[in-house]
Amino acid sequence: KELGRNVPVLVDILQLCFLYVARKCKSVDLVFIIDSSRSVRPHEFETMRKFMIDIINTLDVGANATRVGVVQYSSQVQNVFSLKSFSKKQDMVKAINQIIPLAQGTMTGLAIQYAMTVAFSRGEGARPGIPDVAVIVTDGRPQDRVAEVAAAARNRGVEIFAVGVARADMTSLRAMASPPLETHVFLVESFDLIHKFGMQLQGTICEDDLCNTVEHGCQHRCVSTPGSYFCVCPEDQQLQEDGKSCGTCRSANIDLVLLIDGSKSVRPQNFELVKKFVNQVVDSLDVSAHGTRVGLVQYSSRVRTEFPLSRYQAAEDIKNAVMKVEYMEKGTMTGLALKHMVENSFTEAEGARAASRNIPRVGLVFTDGRSQDSIAEWAKKAKDAGVTMYAVGVGKAVEDELREIASEPVDKHFFYSTDFTAINQIAENLKLNVCAEESQGEVEVKDPCACDSQVDFQQATMTALEQLGQKHILCLSTPGEKRHPVYSI
Repeated sequence: KELGRNVPVLVDILQLCFLYVARKCKSVDLVFIIDSSRSVRPHEFETMRKFMIDIINTLDVGANATRVGVVQYSSQVQNVFSLKSFSKKQDMVKAINQIIPLAQGTMTGLAIQYAMTVAFSRGEGARPGIPDVAVIVTDGRPQDRVAEVAAAARNRGVEIFAVGVARADMTSLRAMASPPLETHVFLVESFDLIHKFGMQLQGTICEDDLCNTVEHGCQHRCVSTPGSYFCVCPEDQQLQEDGKSCGTCRSANIDLVLLIDGSKSVRPQNFELVKKFVNQVVDSLDVSAHGTRVGLVQYSSRVRTEFPLSRYQAAEDIKNAVMKVEYMEKGTMTGLALKHMVENSFTEAEGARAASRNIPRVGLVFTDGRSQDSIAEWAKKAKDAGVTMYAVGVGKAVEDELREIASEPVDKHFFYSTDFTAINQIAENLKLNVCAEESQGEVEVKDPCACDSQVDFQQATMTALEQLGQKHILCLSTPGEKRHPVYSI
């Protein structure tokens, strides 16, 4: 809503970068992806025109220098001009002044898809060996999914900066941007980011191809971006926590306890959305007695275990129980809830599996406001006890508290949305699953008397005996007798 007020600030920020680019830096293929939805008023869109024109005037543009493209989007996507359309600034300025805002919805995911498949294609002027840079500027929350398509664009080598103006949704910005998020996600209304944003983009666009100049350590493939790099994995594998190695991840066994805020600030209608959020998380898990177990705790001024880890062994039973949970109201004692989780929820008495079985323990805190008690002690004790903590905040939730709750790396364990209607997007982006190879707990329990189990055992045993026999044959004999092999096991 406050796009017009903040866009001049954004111009100043990006000019810090591109003045430097024009002086010293190598060429890039730069595409602006501009939100022209109906929330952007006419006078605000005029400031968007000025924003693009001012930036272009700082660039060394040309067919053999930096190329610029502009895409606007709302419920549809329009290619204002492509990377190959113009090589002169005056032609770009003329085209920008002729833009008619689309003034419909906010389909940011559709715009990213278009940029990836069309705007950054060879046919539209993108050049091999030249860095692709996308700057997404939006003032609202996407009405479509952005996480998957943004990940696909990044895997193709597009460096994405996500710039939010005023009420832009932070969770969506984080889902779109390239890693590391600290240097690729910005809220323009935060004036203290001006210097950081400008200097970061200077360094980003002006560095060399780091994949060829540093020990990147990527297991599969290194992708250079302006001033940075990141690792990618084959389609059937996922990038691991170290950001370098690849692995096949699936729904492994975890003990999951959810702490949901039932304080009066949530309100009854929003509490129903919280319950749907919990069930959306449950849908992503492999729930069973020997697989993932789920417990639920609600808190306000007091703490109540809705059901422990041992109660249910099927996802449908959990979901039915969640929908029957009654709203508590009253205060917000998040610290007390964390204490309850550490001292009770993850005990064997409530269904947590013994630590010796190495089943990962995961805690998820969902809150909409500032805690009325201290969280520091029990957030630390939870993590010290080996619990992987996720923090999900909505509305007036305090970011510093959420970050204190979240495990490292915080950016992968901390989520925030401005309102309850967007928490379904958080559930989609939330990754609670643990790689099977990282978990030493049982993955599957078979009936040892079943026929296929006996065959498997027999084949495994014979293979092991043959391998051992080849290495450790001892021949026992007396002179003139036949030699008999004895397997040393």
